[in-house]
Amino acid sequence: MNDATRTPLALVTGANRGIGRATAEELARRGHDLIVTYRSHAEEAAETVTAVEAAGRRAVALPLDMADPTDITRLVSELPDVLERTFGTTTLDTLVNNAGFGADTRLGRTTAEVLDGLYATHIRGVYLLTQALAAPADGSPLLADGGSIVNLGTGLTRFVHVGRDAYAAMKGAVGVLTGYWAQELGPRGIRVNTVAPGPVETQFSGWVGDETVRKVFADGSALGRSAVATDIAGVIASLVEPDSAWVTAQRIEASGGYRL
Repeated sequence: MNDATRTPLALVTGANRGIGRATAEELARRGHDLIVTYRSHAEEAAETVTAVEAAGRRAVALPLDMADPTDITRLVSELPDVLERTFGTTTLDTLVNNAGFGADTRLGRTTAEVLDGLYATHIRGVYLLTQALAAPADGSPLLADGGSIVNLGTGLTRFVHVGRDAYAAMKGAVGVLTGYWAQELGPRGIRVNTVAPGPVETQFSGWVGDETVRKVFADGSALGRSAVATDIAGVIASLVEPDSAWVTAQRIEASGGYRL
């Protein structure tokens, strides 16, 4: 951060539900103000803002379609005013690239449109947003020196669930970007890491409340239970804290020891 005396500010994409929302709430509990983005379900994003404010922090929710480069440009162009007006600052301290979606991409059933959508959100969108905030062409980054970037990966780059091949491949690419960005942004004191969740019971997973699936994942975990969003949020939040100041370019799997 530029000024250690001010409240740190984080931007979390896709924070209207699931891991993104849990991360925003955890960061708020640890003293961060929040900018949360959402592609749809504005009412859920408003609930995230309310939860952050209940923790005594400031928050604003902004729409963002990570798959649309023009929407990324729009958001970034609006941020300076939001930063000054809402938070009294000119920079962010943390970017959490969380927004995403999954799809069944078994061979023989997968269209080019589905592949393009996964790429647009998980690689191109993450790349363009990170570039715009951390290393814009005009040389005026909104991500402060000494800041932190956390990319969401997946345990599926280590273990296999049939039908998740394209999603896993996209997330594998994000892991590669993490190392490159850590090297490139390191001279500015910016750390870049990947958190790779295993199976997590959220709307994203599609098995919320399914006891049969929950037991399958619990039985496959070294810790003997299935995961919830707060399990991942704590890992993400810990990576942006000063105690993790010497951690960068890492892929940290948060899977409870799934399929060891």
